[in-house]
Amino acid sequence: MTTTTATPARTGTDVPVSPYQSYVYAYPHKTAYRRLADRPRLDALWAGEPKDALSLYLHIPFCEVRCGFCNLFTRIGAPDGLTGAYLDALDRQATAVREALGERAPVRFATAAFGGGTPTFLTAAELQRLCDIAEHRMGADLRAVPLSVEASPATATADRLDVLATRGTTRLSLGVQSFDDTEARAAVRPQRRADVEAALGRIRDARIPVLNIDLIYGIDGQTEHTWLRSLDAALAWRPEELYLYPLYIRPLTGLGRRAGEADPAWDGQRLRLYRLGRDHLLAHGYTQQSMRMFRRADAPPQGADDYACQTDGMIGLGCGARSYTAGLHYSFDYAVGMHEIRGIVDDYVSRPAADFAHAEYGRRIDTDEARRRHLLQSLLQAEGLDPADYRARFDGRTPADDFPAELSRFADRGWLVEDTGPGATRLRLTPEGLAHSDAIGPELFSPAVRAAMAAYERK
Repeated sequence: MTTTTATPARTGTDVPVSPYQSYVYAYPHKTAYRRLADRPRLDALWAGEPKDALSLYLHIPFCEVRCGFCNLFTRIGAPDGLTGAYLDALDRQATAVREALGERAPVRFATAAFGGGTPTFLTAAELQRLCDIAEHRMGADLRAVPLSVEASPATATADRLDVLATRGTTRLSLGVQSFDDTEARAAVRPQRRADVEAALGRIRDARIPVLNIDLIYGIDGQTEHTWLRSLDAALAWRPEELYLYPLYIRPLTGLGRRAGEADPAWDGQRLRLYRLGRDHLLAHGYTQQSMRMFRRADAPPQGADDYACQTDGMIGLGCGARSYTAGLHYSFDYAVGMHEIRGIVDDYVSRPAADFAHAEYGRRIDTDEARRRHLLQSLLQAEGLDPADYRARFDGRTPADDFPAELSRFADRGWLVEDTGPGATRLRLTPEGLAHSDAIGPELFSPAVRAAMAAYERK
């Protein structure tokens, strides 16, 4: 497989391409969703969908603090009684959704995840109830499928971890971001390294099979030396997985004053730190799964990884969760600003059960969008895209039939190769292509999705 190290990449008009356009963790993004005037019933939406290998996601929109870079749907803290009221609403929603799935075809969940926000913001007793909702209301066997849970150092307490381990958690993802206290403050993430290390000790004591540690590069004041020091501090715990995230500065976040400013020097710094981190992890026995994800070579398998958030057959519960059918992606209203998020959470907890039998915000997925989504979710993984699988899904067509200009452009930049291996041919990103994943993803957005995202009014 050939590679190139030309940087920065350039377009046909000789304009530099920033490696950091947008983190594509779901397509289409929720800023392309709109209110669904017909409020389709869930039983109709799911009637013709396969239900034998569903993914279940429960969203908890609470955090003890909000990091300066965070634009996730979450609120800071919770007044007395709000988490209990939220779980009551989650129970009502789960009951309505499970009823909508019906009984004609077997309903089976193949994976489960609790995300946020910070699921471990809930108390140990509330986490028990969250697991009960997944198991008793939805019918997910948490001890028989991969179960991933997100946590923060401050909330990864022994009693909470004991509940999660006992109920079948196979993966615990800890948002550390930096082991350097000064860098943590610069990212508006108040934490001390000593507290992070103590949390990691408790997680290892809980014997959850897979520990993931999230780290961020591109923080103000971060150097190659401090980045390597954070990486080595993480490696000392021998995590089964590591995610390396570039810092993004987005509107309506704590660091949002810098949002929208082109900064080639910062792009260059982040790209250097990415390459340094990638090479350091590869040298320490990790394999690269995507631009962000690295797995220890001897780690136990965990199923679909971050690929899972892109598959059809996703059931999302909670006011910030997405659900995916083949023809519609849907959720509740979306916001980043604290006032608007509080309003959406308050609306969610006040809803009667009947409201949860309908989809309210979403985006229809036609054949073109399905093809784009499949290409995106495949190319941005290190293993690449299987053209035979694409042909089987899309009536014998090939990626080159549907996206000739985009694929040629990526190849011309040295980002994409056709890799012919033993018994199979795959389209793969080169190492430099993986480094530019956040430029490649947005180039595959449809004009309609681009227009909808551009027209979205931030709130």
